[in-house]
Amino acid sequence: MTRVGAATGDRAVDAGPVGPEPRLPVRLLALDIDGTLVADDLVLRERTREAVRAAVRRGVNVSIVTGRMASSAWIFAETLGLRDPIVAYQGALIRSMPEPDSGRRRDGGPPFGRLLLHTPLPADVAREAIRWCRDHGLDPHVNHLERFVIRADDPMADDYSTFLGARAHLVPDILESVVRPVTKIIAMAEAGIPAAALDPARAYFAGRAEVTLSHPRFLEFVAPGVSKGRALRWLARRSRVPLAQALAIGDQWNDLEMIVAAGHGAAMPSAPPGIRAVARYVAPPLAVEGAAQIIEDLVLAGTKAATANLERWLEAGRAARQRAAAELAAPPPAAARRRGVGR
Repeated sequence: MTRVGAATGDRAVDAGPVGPEPRLPVRLLALDIDGTLVADDLVLRERTREAVRAAVRRGVNVSIVTGRMASSAWIFAETLGLRDPIVAYQGALIRSMPEPDSGRRRDGGPPFGRLLLHTPLPADVAREAIRWCRDHGLDPHVNHLERFVIRADDPMADDYSTFLGARAHLVPDILESVVRPVTKIIAMAEAGIPAAALDPARAYFAGRAEVTLSHPRFLEFVAPGVSKGRALRWLARRSRVPLAQALAIGDQWNDLEMIVAAGHGAAMPSAPPGIRAVARYVAPPLAVEGAAQIIEDLVLAGTKAATANLERWLEAGRAARQRAAAELAAPPPAAARRRGVGR
């Protein structure tokens, strides 16, 4: 697994793109959801919808690649007109899109397609991750396949269900509920605590779990070797598309491996500097539908225009990486130096 920089804002190991040299045309598109395609309101705006749908019509392979469960990502993929597989849980699970006439499930939840890949976290490691998170001031939950499991007395249960688009499964005790391998452990806390916990968690669980941040408030544990980068390589092999012709767009530490694996790796400007320092491009902000803009320039433009656009994006990317490297070189704020895990 590629490891470039540290999520806490430490120095990058080797600033600069580490993926293959980009080639045109772009034939594979891998898209994160939260912070990349949608803001906190979870709305896919018109320019983004139209850009992605146009890419699909042109025969580009387009997949959602997210930390969400597949059934939670389905509504976004459906709205965008996607037919390629959904990558969920940082790549721990991949499902085909449901058949167009499958409708909603009998329990009223969203449909989900055939399971194509599942790499679960061993039960003993999952239980240890739960204990570790509790000891470090984080509130752990469990994801397994299309189930989101939380404790019955969690006051945020309704909010989580709204965010996921499905009802959470309530249990008396999270730890006792884990008796078999699970897909993911997600632990929540106030912004700052998960980032401070990331490096200690990686050191403690080295070789037993991959640990990442999907959001300033979410620390996540998946099976060893799992990442969005591994998932992108799986999609590329399936589609017979060289990674040099893949465009991957994301905004958080869980997107890092995907961004550096793609020839056209793009970070949102809200991404931490350690990610922007290794991304080929930095897209415009989400507020102006930056992901749509880069898709329009590199995927939808004609051959001559796309070639010219590529040079422009490469030049802008070099400047963005220099700015990110300067951020990484600056000493952290005193408040960040004083922040301890679990405080």
